[in-house]
Amino acid sequence: MAALVSGFSKLSKTEKIDWLVTHHFSKNDSIKQALKQYWNSDEKLQQLHDEFIENTLTNFYLPFGVAPNFVINDKIYTIPMAIEESSVVAAASKAAKFWQTRGGFKTKVISTTKIGQVHFMYKGKKEALTSFFDEIKSKLITDAKPITKNMEKRGGGILDIQLIDKTTDLDNYYQLHATFETLDAMGANFINSCLEQFAKTFKTEAETQLAEPVEIVMSILSNYVPECLVRAEVSCKVEDLSEKDIDPNTFAEKFVQAVKIAEIEPYRAVTHNKGIMNGIDAVVLATGNDFRAVEAGVHAYASKDGRYSSLTHAKVENGVFTFWMEIPLALGTVGGLTSLHPLVKLALNLLDHPTAKQLMQIVAVAGLAQNFAALRSLTTTGIQEGHMKMHLMNILNQFEATPQEKETIINHFKNNTVSHSAVVEQIEKLRG
Repeated sequence: MAALVSGFSKLSKTEKIDWLVTHHFSKNDSIKQALKQYWNSDEKLQQLHDEFIENTLTNFYLPFGVAPNFVINDKIYTIPMAIEESSVVAAASKAAKFWQTRGGFKTKVISTTKIGQVHFMYKGKKEALTSFFDEIKSKLITDAKPITKNMEKRGGGILDIQLIDKTTDLDNYYQLHATFETLDAMGANFINSCLEQFAKTFKTEAETQLAEPVEIVMSILSNYVPECLVRAEVSCKVEDLSEKDIDPNTFAEKFVQAVKIAEIEPYRAVTHNKGIMNGIDAVVLATGNDFRAVEAGVHAYASKDGRYSSLTHAKVENGVFTFWMEIPLALGTVGGLTSLHPLVKLALNLLDHPTAKQLMQIVAVAGLAQNFAALRSLTTTGIQEGHMKMHLMNILNQFEATPQEKETIINHFKNNTVSHSAVVEQIEKLRG
């Protein structure tokens, strides 16, 4: 049974573990050992990781891998990926290899605008509020200058502020809707600081200029960034899609139909887009960015037309197959973990120190490649053949297979279908 505790955050890491083991695991020393075995032997490095979050007990490992052979705008990349799911890195690598001889991936950044809002309530006349905003708008920007001056020196800053009337949706509800350019920074702290200054100025000035008070509810950036867009695509002649026993015309037709199904069927679209995010999230994590923010924004964008739909699209015109995607990605290559986490720094170094715009393009390509690989499997051999072979090692490790058992079973499944029950059968057969 869970126990209540006071002052937990003030305990040392060892004391936190002792409390946890005593009150939740009946003083089981194996739990303590399980936590401590993931501590880094480099005390300075471990302290760095301890201070990323609060109440740290240990490190939680994810595999860090790479997908080579990506040709993006005629430049070759090896893309870092941090993810626990089998077959994701392999699928991305396979798609990269497929397209490297067919023109590679083409990308472009469409826009980089980010958004923040001050949410407030006002019961007075809209005309008075509108007139007040028009008068105060320049002061909102001026009062934020101490916050924006360094960003402005680099070419970024506040782009615009608008007054938005939302009273038809919620009584007395208005917004200050602000747009920003944050360059290579993700910019969350910068945007939120600007918004809080807007709110302070707005409320202070309203006290003397409006008959009714302004009630500030909250000031916060939005992770929905439909004006921070990147496009990635691949294309080639249909006949160039030929590979092994696959007829290129049949493959192109089925592939396009599979995408169209995801465009109109939400049940399929969710799984379809989840596959895209396998590739995107893995690179976002590896480069120290916020994958939860990216996920939220991308899935909102998938619903922008009133129904959840596919993020990718495909067509065949004049004998040319084209597969593409436009998605919102708010990423950064400076600030946050990018200058602290050793593997994040390594990942950005591997990508040749990209700007935020370049990283947007690389991440989008990883998502498009992942989706191509998944749809290619689904419309030809089926998804399980490749996925289960990659999952085989996880099953063997669940049964603590020895190196000799692993070698024998892996050889067996080179020419046989992998399933959980089939693997268990082979392990039992080996063990008599």
